[in-house]
Amino acid sequence: MTSSSTFLYGANVRANGIRQHYLRYGGKGPALILVPGITSPAPTWGFVAERLGQQYDTYVLDVRGRGLSETVPGMDYSLAACAQDVGAFAQALGLKDYILVGHSMGGRIGALVAANHAEGLSRLVMVDPPVSGPGRRAYPSKIDWYVDSIRLMTAGEPWERLRDFSPTWTDEEVRLRGEWLHTCNEDAIVQSYNEFHTTDMHVHLPQIKVPTMLMVAGKGGVIEAKDIEEIQQLVPGIKVDHVPKAGHMIPWDDLEGFFDSLNTFLPTKV
Repeated sequence: MTSSSTFLYGANVRANGIRQHYLRYGGKGPALILVPGITSPAPTWGFVAERLGQQYDTYVLDVRGRGLSETVPGMDYSLAACAQDVGAFAQALGLKDYILVGHSMGGRIGALVAANHAEGLSRLVMVDPPVSGPGRRAYPSKIDWYVDSIRLMTAGEPWERLRDFSPTWTDEEVRLRGEWLHTCNEDAIVQSYNEFHTTDMHVHLPQIKVPTMLMVAGKGGVIEAKDIEEIQQLVPGIKVDHVPKAGHMIPWDDLEGFFDSLNTFLPTKV
């Protein structure tokens, strides 16, 4: 840890009946919970949390079945269970008026938190969440992309084998992903991915009552104009902002664009 780092520590808390691991940054200012995507353990979001920690008391979660959070045979890896985890996590740590920022799968989890477990929640940011579901177009990334990369790292293959999976990332970013990808339980990833298609996020959106932002990747292919129109009808007053130069992994593609977008909504700029 350097003197300029906002990283404080990693810790565990028992909430919703499981061990939840998190990384804490900053320690001052309003509380902010960051919920990563389907195969992104908490350390892979450290470069984002470092900056958030300058203004916010930032908690980066390991979603169940990822990173150092609990994973056991037969565990319920549903997105509903993950949302319950977040709500219980906030209550266990006594977080009040916290902001939730969720990327991809984390955005869908965030919507469920806001709709069903909103105690203490003050704002929600959904970053390019999958809008697939029954009767809707499929999520553009295929399950093999996730499973094959996890199996390579679980087998101890060199991190360079991931280069073809993320060709635009820096060596440092690919190496970090390779270091943590083996901690992603394959059953958890498959169940989450399948739920992108078997459950419909949209049915929960009308229950969201907190100020909400939808951040859209300009080059992601996940969210289209018609999706935005539907979401705006379901969540009146939702703020929509685009990051034109970024694909789905927005902070990796355009970090400054990510923060510029976030700063249009957060109460204190970072």
